[in-house]
Amino acid sequence: MTLASAADLIRAAADSGRGIGAFNVIHLETAEALVAASAQAQLPVILQISQNCAKYHGGLEPIALATLAVARRAETPVAVHLDHAENPELVDEAIALGFGSVMFDGGALPYDENVALTREVAARAHAAGVYIEGELGEVGGKDGAHAPGVRTDPDEARAFVAETGVDALAVAVGSSHAMLDRSASLDIELIGRLHAALDVPLVLHGSSGVADAVIADAVRAGMTKINVSTHLNGFFTRAVRDTLAQDERLVDSRKYVAPGRAAVADEAARMLRLFALESA
Repeated sequence: MTLASAADLIRAAADSGRGIGAFNVIHLETAEALVAASAQAQLPVILQISQNCAKYHGGLEPIALATLAVARRAETPVAVHLDHAENPELVDEAIALGFGSVMFDGGALPYDENVALTREVAARAHAAGVYIEGELGEVGGKDGAHAPGVRTDPDEARAFVAETGVDALAVAVGSSHAMLDRSASLDIELIGRLHAALDVPLVLHGSSGVADAVIADAVRAGMTKINVSTHLNGFFTRAVRDTLAQDERLVDSRKYVAPGRAAVADEAARMLRLFALESA
């Protein structure tokens, strides 16, 4: 199967009132696990490579080419997306490498700067036929859209989308990145108001800290793209730890990384069904 279009997958989910999972790639095994999850659930998935991931691998190209290759071999619809790029040059590189969608993150910038820079990046993405996600927290927010207590104002969000031309918007509704427990309280009423105010899909970042039932409520209220990283990383790490604990003589990394990959595949498949409201 050929690489799927994130734009098509997100639009289809939004039109049907369902959510779609967008899961972060950490290394090749993650990409393989997420494609396996898509096949297991028989649902599409978006593989995300973040700016931090690119830095870890010494640059975007090595992990991008590997992830794109895995996605192209998938039997189900799989798209590849650049996540949380604060550097416009990284967006340009992702487009050149063949990414179908990108996220430019100007959420930590003052509103006017965020608008100006996002508009420039969006124009280049659209010229290349690439779907673009932006991020908005609050006017003048210095800690990004997912700092504690930050909320996206619907009127500002409407103006931001109109001024920048982004195709999807990451909004601040109560989630926070890198949470290790699932105790975040989402503002479901605000999600509904944002959904009513905008004609582009909404994106929930920091979903690892949100309980299943709350995510399902968020999708019903109008959230479409659901980003997860830390939660799945925990499944990978716990499986590796358990495997190593069972055999202190184990040295072949494939023998303990494989259980981590399998654990991620199973949990990601479950989450894909949850987001699609097939299991909640």
